[in-house]
Amino acid sequence: MTRLDHPDAPDEEVVAGSASAQPEVMTPREVPLGGPRAMTVRRTLPQRSRSLIGAWCFVDHYGPDDVAETGGMSVAPHPHTGLQTVSWLFTGEIEHRDSAGHHAMVRPGELNLMTAGRGISHSEVSTADTTTLHGAQLWVALPEAHRDTDPGFRHHAPDPVAGEGWEARVFLGSLLGDTSPVPTYSPLVGAELLLQPGTVLDVPVDPTHEHGLLVDRGAVEVVGTPGAAGELVHVPTGRSSITLRAGDEPVRALLLGGEPLGEAIVMFWNFVGRSHEDVAAYRAAWQEQITRDGEVVDDSSEVADGRFGVVTGDHLPPIPAPSLPNARLRERR
Repeated sequence: MTRLDHPDAPDEEVVAGSASAQPEVMTPREVPLGGPRAMTVRRTLPQRSRSLIGAWCFVDHYGPDDVAETGGMSVAPHPHTGLQTVSWLFTGEIEHRDSAGHHAMVRPGELNLMTAGRGISHSEVSTADTTTLHGAQLWVALPEAHRDTDPGFRHHAPDPVAGEGWEARVFLGSLLGDTSPVPTYSPLVGAELLLQPGTVLDVPVDPTHEHGLLVDRGAVEVVGTPGAAGELVHVPTGRSSITLRAGDEPVRALLLGGEPLGEAIVMFWNFVGRSHEDVAAYRAAWQEQITRDGEVVDDSSEVADGRFGVVTGDHLPPIPAPSLPNARLRERR
């Protein structure tokens, strides 16, 4: 699967009719995450020009952060609907708690996937032993047929697969001869890729899928398009192989892909719905759960039961939802 040949060798096979569909480089914007003592993340999805890559609807990339300076991650209980969260770490450790009763540690090279479905709340806090925090937080929009499914949680530690100059950990879907056992609600792929300097890797992919390569470190050409650390390179459907060419430094990246969702979604704060009214109802339900006598409770154990449940064993103050905008929330595709 590794190609170390002449730079003028032909690129990967392109399915007929898609030759003009070239990769798009999406640059990140910095966003505070998690309230008053927020850590800063680099967000590459969604953007005005693109809301989805397959069913992937949200890509945050953070670190490496010195926890002694930044305080690490302390995201108090907050709600989700209509999506799955995918946590992937490069360095550090995060404690996950949710209202479906799951308590787990997020560690480097291990997938933690939480299904929100009709509603869940959870918290994420970096552990006391974590000195450096570095990773990605990803969301997948659930298709209409499954967006009100029961909440759930899955953990998977993929074994690496490797070839000359490269290594991969496939945490969702199938890639490079490996398949994750974790089921998904739409066709998806997710993998961490490591490339040694100068490696050229042809990655066979499903031509009905679109893909995004989130570059964590190093520089890499994606189908001839340069991608730098922090950037997300979008590759449209129609290619049966994606050629990655590493630069002079080692490359680490996440390859995310999937069949286009084909449905309009409405995203606001931590909610994915199908209409403004959906989201307004989710927001109202959360605010009702966390409010007593007109004030937000200061301990999550005091949150009332409801659509989003109560996070087991968490005592941080729950995060209130922001106000809805004056205009109607618009659909995204």
